[in-house]
Amino acid sequence: MSKIRFLGLDVHADSITVAIADPGREVSLYGRIPNQLDAVRRMVKKLSTGFELRACYEAGPTGYVLFWQLSLLGVKCEVIAPSLVPTKAGDKVKTDRRDALKLAKNYRNGELTPVWVPDAAHEALRDLVRTREDARADQQRARQRLGKFLLRHGKRPEVRMANWSAKHLEWVKRKVHFDQPALEATLQDYVREVEHASERISRLEKDIIEAVQNTAPVIRAVVEALQALRGVALITAASIVAELGMLSRFDSPRQLMGYSGLVPSEDSSGNRIKRGAITKTGNAHLRRVIVEAAWAYQFRPWVGGYLAKRQKGLDAEVIEIAWKAQHRLHSRYKKLLAVGKNKPQIVTAVDREMLGFIWAIAVKVEAKYRVPQKAAA
Repeated sequence: MSKIRFLGLDVHADSITVAIADPGREVSLYGRIPNQLDAVRRMVKKLSTGFELRACYEAGPTGYVLFWQLSLLGVKCEVIAPSLVPTKAGDKVKTDRRDALKLAKNYRNGELTPVWVPDAAHEALRDLVRTREDARADQQRARQRLGKFLLRHGKRPEVRMANWSAKHLEWVKRKVHFDQPALEATLQDYVREVEHASERISRLEKDIIEAVQNTAPVIRAVVEALQALRGVALITAASIVAELGMLSRFDSPRQLMGYSGLVPSEDSSGNRIKRGAITKTGNAHLRRVIVEAAWAYQFRPWVGGYLAKRQKGLDAEVIEIAWKAQHRLHSRYKKLLAVGKNKPQIVTAVDREMLGFIWAIAVKVEAKYRVPQKAAA
């Protein structure tokens, strides 16, 4: 049986610093290699002689390309959560060499926490969903620039209307004009940016719908089932699945809540118990879409309109969970409002519990696609 050799990799765009932790020996530095497939292949061939390789590196801007390369070469690799790597107090020296040695040593000792790594298809869907999120942020900035420009020059509609509705934008294009050519050019540029952002979002949403239709059947089924929940339309459901992958990888709803960063922080000692704001240590993209969806539960339970259309044809058990969610989460919202909590605090509490219903629906759907293990002969 081959001995296990642990590798700590400090990965950058152009280079990889490699450290080796052999069983029963001091951790040593292998050296620096180019961040290229051929160089990685040569390193694996050289270091795997007489050993079973296990490698790790920190999650970062280089993504999962190295993980996929090592997996294809038969090397078990794990991507490590950087914030959970043990660090000695007072250690202020940070170099590629020291980082690689620390990773190799901690990996051999079992002191590192890996993150979930999507496959290439899932990563593509997640990139598309996050591109739409970037487009929405750009749209918000474009609207703010135009709105502040109009405010500075005293341009307000004569009648009350919702900001950035079709009626409001039509008023800007038809009624707002300036005598100075420079101001008129500024206005036209701001308006074009707002319209461009809206067109970009519409185009990306169509791409997301198409991507969901072409993805794996289990992912498509979970996206459809999550839309039974109030406040969760197709784009929100696709965002949740893109960020979380298979939700059955979480053993319980509490584990999912902790992953989202929506659980309270705590600083307790002895008989003193002190809880603070939410940790925000998890997936920020997931938190944003869940918080947006949770606002729907301020309204009394009801099924109709688009929600009824989304639930049509879904499994009865999924619809029942969604109905329970409406009652539970609306009741939670009203109780917290009655005791004087502010609305952002209430929505945070609601969306934390909402994750439990999301987990329940997804696990139920994913179980239908799980291949049953054959009985032992």
